This record gives sequence, C-alpha cells and structure tokens, in this order.
Amino acid sequence: QVQLVESGGGLVQAGGSLRLSCAASTPSFRNIVVGWFRQAPGKGREFVSRITWNIGDTYYADSVKGRFAISRDNAKNTVYLQMNSLKPDDTAVYYCAAGSTNNYIYVYWGQGTQVTVSS
Repeated sequence: QVQLVESGGGLVQAGGSLRLSCAASTPSFRNIVVGWFRQAPGKGREFVSRITWNIGDTYYADSVKGRFAISRDNAKNTVYLQMNSLKPDDTAVYYCAAGSTNNYIYVYWGQGTQVTVSS
C-alpha cells in the first residue's frame, strides 16, 4: 500500500513558478515509479511527468518539457515538481500517483492540489 499526499498548489501569475510536493509512504520504494498528472476543468486527466525511485529516470510530456522539472528526495520520501514559466493553460488539479516500474500502471493516487495560473 502506498499513500501519497500532495501540497504546494496555489494561485500564481503567468510566468511565475510553483513547486509541488508529493510525500510518499510505502513499505518499500523498490521498483516504484511516481508520476504527476493534471486535470483541467472539462478535460481528461493528462500525464505531466514521472520519475523512477531507484534510478531517478525522468520523462516529461511535450507540453511541459523545458519548463517543469521532477526530482526526488530519498531522505524525505518526497517527489517534487518544479514548475517554471507557468501559463494559464497549466491551470488544473495536479495529482501525484505511484505504480510499479514493471508495468508503469499507476494504482495509487493522491487527493490532488489546485494550481491556478492567471493571465
């Protein structure tokens, strides 16, 4: 069982930055992948980025590449999403999720944190 708690959302002007945190608790971090997803009003859930816990491999959606950076802090069992050069289109509820690197299926989800970017 993996429990995830997001924090760090808020209201920011276009061009600004926010850092989201995802605190994870799990019996073992072996073979764990943690991803960030987002869902804007009236739209489906969209993949944003992911990181493998053991090796730290990262992957980004094209829409955020070069603006967002995902990282992890092993000591704090926390994954971060640094979001820079934010745009109004980045407005959404952001979720972190965890799964196994065996199949990259995300079965554990946090409650979400709202990010609103004003123009």
